[in-house]
Amino acid sequence: MSRGQSGQERANHSPTLRARQLALELTRRREATNLSREEVASHLEWSTSTVFRIETGRSVPQPRSMRALLELYGVVDAERESLLQLAREARQPGWWHSFRDVLPDPYAAYIGFESGAASIQNFEPLVIPGLLQTEEYARATFHGGPRELNREDVERRVQVRTTRQKILTEPERPRLWTVIDEAAIRRVVGDSKIMREQLHQLIEAADEGRTTIQVVPFRAGAHAGTTGPFVILGFPQPTDPNVVYIETLAGDIYLEGPEDVTRYMIAFDRLVAAALHPDESLALIEQAASDLPSQ
Repeated sequence: MSRGQSGQERANHSPTLRARQLALELTRRREATNLSREEVASHLEWSTSTVFRIETGRSVPQPRSMRALLELYGVVDAERESLLQLAREARQPGWWHSFRDVLPDPYAAYIGFESGAASIQNFEPLVIPGLLQTEEYARATFHGGPRELNREDVERRVQVRTTRQKILTEPERPRLWTVIDEAAIRRVVGDSKIMREQLHQLIEAADEGRTTIQVVPFRAGAHAGTTGPFVILGFPQPTDPNVVYIETLAGDIYLEGPEDVTRYMIAFDRLVAAALHPDESLALIEQAASDLPSQ
């Protein structure tokens, strides 16, 4: 990816986001023809589930299927070529495709969305956010995490995490606003040396600009994040709705409905209000690093 790309150009190189845009466009055109999903499936001799998967971005139509849809919807000329090109871009594999052996599909989809995001709002109650983790801290979280992983799987996951972080080095990088509970900066992951380096990394990240880090102190008591971590992703195009991502052991969850997204945006605003000012947060992080025993 060129270091001179704009946020929109970066979003255009995310096949996951392009598939979502294609799904929205195809849904809009079906609705404009007053056809139901069942009627489209009947016309094309497909299953209704095939149409559903296309319109939810879970699958991208192959060229023949794409042309059949556009013909049914009456899409012609330049508009037709534009949508065919969008489908071609949506079928391109992202860099994370080569790690599909260690990435579950929902997490791979998250990386695709993240790679095209214009803004990332992240709350973490127990660990440092993945985009801000040092390599050693990430390795320690995978070793001690809930999944039993062999050494090779751990290393490949660490590689994925460090590769994800490259989006923060782009000139038109996403705006990252992360709120973490004080527990995340007090919990020693790995050992004191690894944790101290991780805390210093947070301070350096906050100094680079376009990254805001706030800490909810223990004294804040119960807060809007007591139900667990979440991420809100925003995108350059106004027509691309925000996505809320929630990672669980039982499976990852994506929320795109306006009411669901609004609920999490309100929760994030309340977390920001409960957290220390960014300058006070960095002072607390520095204090946490100083409190660590020397080795």
